[in-house]
Parts: sequence; structure tokens; C-alpha cells
Amino acid sequence: MSVANFIPTIWSARLLRHLDKRHVYLNLLNRDYEGEIKNFGDTVKVNQIGNVTIKDYTKGEDIEAPEDLSGEQQELKIDQAKYFNFAVEDVDNAQTNPKLMDKAMERAAYGMNDVVDAFAANLLAINVHADNTIGSDTTPKVPTKDTAYDFLVDLGVKLTEANVPTVGRWVVVPAWYHGLLLKDERFVGNGTDYNKAILEGGEVGKAAGFTVYVSNNVPNTAKTKYKIIGGTDEAGSYAEQILSTEAYRPEKRFSDAVKGLHVYGAKVFQSKCIAVLTANPATE
Repeated sequence: MSVANFIPTIWSARLLRHLDKRHVYLNLLNRDYEGEIKNFGDTVKVNQIGNVTIKDYTKGEDIEAPEDLSGEQQELKIDQAKYFNFAVEDVDNAQTNPKLMDKAMERAAYGMNDVVDAFAANLLAINVHADNTIGSDTTPKVPTKDTAYDFLVDLGVKLTEANVPTVGRWVVVPAWYHGLLLKDERFVGNGTDYNKAILEGGEVGKAAGFTVYVSNNVPNTAKTKYKIIGGTDEAGSYAEQILSTEAYRPEKRFSDAVKGLHVYGAKVFQSKCIAVLTANPATE
């Protein structure tokens, strides 16, 4: 195959499509600043306006001079970089066979997704506001089928007390926690078309004002101290870009190879927009 005939834009687009399809945590962060990054090492400066003072007005009297707006500036750094590099016996044939092309790139996407999604999960877990925690590493909660739903209610209360909007709230739970919810009639009650769809294999569900997601990337320590995170996409931002996808001829092999570079970064801007339940599964 001639490298000149390789079409990198097609391969890059397919990799991003697969990553977006597999993400859990990253889809729960906003991507407001993604269009502003170009290279590994880029930094996006983000400003937040401070509070505006509300004052009493007296008819016939002059109002005070305008106050200067204050604000905090934070940075979203694109400081993570990962790559893939695999060989295909005949890339020309792969390009004429969409199924083979998709499967090869999908395998790269699965591996990339797992690393990046775990990165986002851990970033959220370590940046939660101290007031928004239930349980701890020292005293983790141990939910049961009767209390798992109630703990999600408690997470929602933490967010509401922090003035976090109720619209668009999400929570990510591990499989064992989802199993407890499935044993609670409040979660799986079949009185609505929505809940019937859940029972028939539709969406994971809703509970206590959250859209519920299940992930094997929920941060934990040796299958204990799971960090069950709830919040909204206002908590933080994520940005990524496929910088380069190239075909080349390995010197010591009779094959063609493909390599790609993926750069990304994430930042928690508003820690009060997330709450965390530290929980252990019950031991039998």
C-alpha cells in the first residue's frame, strides 16, 4: 500500500465516534471549551463572574457608584496524551472492507475509552466539595436493597442545599449498586411506560431525581470504598482532540501500521455541583 493513498481524516472520525459511544463519565461533563484547543499542552483560561450586590433604592436619591465586577480565573489544561499503534496485513483491503476497518479502530477506541473515562471518574471523585460527601474511606456506608434508593435521595439533598439545579442531574453507580436498586419497587415500579421500558431492557432508569448510569469505572479501592458520584454537567468541562493519525511501513515487518495521538484534559470548575457517596458492597 502507498502511504499517499491513506485517508487519515476518515480513520480519525471513526475513532472519535467510537469513543463518544462508549463514554459514561465524559458524557456527563460539558464540552463548552473543546473548540478552543488545538495541541497537547494548550491551556484555556476560563473566567467566572462574582456576585452582584443587590441594594435598596430610595426614590429621589442618587444611587451609588457602580461596583467593579470581580471574578475568578481558572485554567483547563490539555495535559494528557495517549496513543495507539497497530499493524494490519493489508490496509488497502481494510479500507475497502468497512466491517474490518471498524473493528480494528473499535478495539483501539475501547482501550482508549477505558483509560480516559477512568481519568474523568477519578477527577470528579477527588474534587468533590467537603460539604457534599456521605460516608468516607474510614466509615463507608453499606447500602442494602432497602436503603440504596434512600442514599440517592440523600445525595440529591446535598446538591439542593448547595443550590445546584435539579434539572439534568445524573448519578453513576457500580453494577452491584444497580442490582440493589432493581430490588426496590421505587426504582422498578411498572406503573409507567418509562419504567416498563426499563424492565424490558431500555434505559438504566431514574431514581431520586437522577438519571442513573452504570459503569465499571466507578472509582474504588480493591472493590471497596466505591465513590458513587452524582451531579450535573455544570461541575466541570472536558476537551479532547485527535491530533494525528498516520499510516507507515514498519521497518522489520511485511505489513502496514497505523498510529494515532489523542490529547485531552478535564477540569472541575464547580465542586459543589457534585456529591459523593462512599460505599461498600455488603459481604455475605
